[in-house]
Amino acid sequence: MRAACIQLRSGADIAANIDLASQLITEAARAGAKFVATPEMTHILQRSPKRLFAAIKPEDDDPGVKAFGALAGALGIDLLIGSLAIKTGGDRAANRSFLFGPDGQITERYDKIHLFDVQVSRQETWKESRVYDAGRKAVTADISGARLGLSICYDLRFPHLYRHYGQSGAEIITVPAAFTRPTGEAHWHALLRARAIETGSFVMAPAQGGLHEDGRETYGHSLMVNPWGDIIAELDHNDPGILLADLNMDDVKEARRKIPAWNHDPEFTT
Repeated sequence: MRAACIQLRSGADIAANIDLASQLITEAARAGAKFVATPEMTHILQRSPKRLFAAIKPEDDDPGVKAFGALAGALGIDLLIGSLAIKTGGDRAANRSFLFGPDGQITERYDKIHLFDVQVSRQETWKESRVYDAGRKAVTADISGARLGLSICYDLRFPHLYRHYGQSGAEIITVPAAFTRPTGEAHWHALLRARAIETGSFVMAPAQGGLHEDGRETYGHSLMVNPWGDIIAELDHNDPGILLADLNMDDVKEARRKIPAWNHDPEFTT
């Protein structure tokens, strides 16, 4: 199966972000991709809560949901929109992935479980829980030719979620992200390879990259990792672009046959 990761540098203009993402998704589909995934916060990156809530909509009115569903249907592909900011109340939102089938319909949703409440440095502090409500449900989904496990960005640091996906039969785990530059430089490659090795799964990680309108800087370097932990494709920069790779699900079977650690859970005491 040919798959694609879309790398973006989303700003504060939702319509402009949808247009660029749609162009890159279309190019990936024309290059033969049957499954395409975009980064976290595909249609807006805005760290000001006031400006964010002035721009975003509930799911039924969200222009990204409508546009990307129509695009998946027109292209006849499975399309994972890594996440959109979806208004759920007056001052609350969900960081929500949408999986669209080749018919353009939503097949699954996933709300980010682990929220990024951290102090990266004296100058850089993040508290996603001020705006977003955490999801409570791990989500697997079937696409043409593979089973997916869905996650978003900071989820990557919590291996129990990915172990659940491996044990649930996921062959591809998606990690759409907007990693900060310092944490990306330190941990991005290592964590993604670890999750692939631990689960014997392909990992697809479409990323945001570069300096954004709201002042944040993200790492880029969208990756695809095979079930043995090898990086099979990478955008070695932080500019918008397309990453393509051919994924063979037999590689999942072979990795799990060799080292079935994903299925070994002996009891122990502390």
